[in-house]
Amino acid sequence: MTDPILSLNDARLTLDGNAGPVDILRGITLDVEKGETLGLIGPSGSGKSSLLMLMGGLERATGGQITALGHDLTAMSEDALARFRRDHMGVVFQSFHLIPTMTALENVATPLELAGKPDAFERAAEELAAVGLAGRADHYPAQMSGGEQQRVALARASAPRPDILLADEPTGNLDGPNGQAIMDMLFGLRDRHGATLVLVTHAPDLAQRCDRVIRLRDGALDRAEAAA
Repeated sequence: MTDPILSLNDARLTLDGNAGPVDILRGITLDVEKGETLGLIGPSGSGKSSLLMLMGGLERATGGQITALGHDLTAMSEDALARFRRDHMGVVFQSFHLIPTMTALENVATPLELAGKPDAFERAAEELAAVGLAGRADHYPAQMSGGEQQRVALARASAPRPDILLADEPTGNLDGPNGQAIMDMLFGLRDRHGATLVLVTHAPDLAQRCDRVIRLRDGALDRAEAAA
């Protein structure tokens, strides 16, 4: 058995609300193996997106421990977390988060340039071609449809060849056909680069494409999941 690529041990997240502390995540213990595709499902407000944020070091756990590739995310500084994400993770959100003043090619190439990759624009062009946007590289986000913008976001997340790919409702703002196309591309990019994929979704049919599905309820693993 190899060590898990992601490991959460009694991970907790408590935030201050108007009426006092609110327990968002209540003791999540979970391992994700290298190369696995894991689907996170559950009702709205169950903590799926918060769990994904903890896995990516985008939110600080208020208890427990989270390790990724053997590194303790809970012990890292913000700068160290940013470098770790840059070098090892790709994140795709429901909202596209593209830079409006940059072309599709520049949006994909920028993280690679920040990582010091000498072939940033060549690799960005390759990733845009992989999601069917070779002919749209010079277009700005406002000149593209929602489905095209999400393809750019996928290319941007995949271009650094991440070890871990995190996707939070990547089809949430898209219609059925565009959503299906994005999911096909997401799994295709995952297969091309061999990344471990963690996917948050409300759609059971999308979750079933994963190797394993975990259900959250009220900030904790479903009882059946916790007992597994």
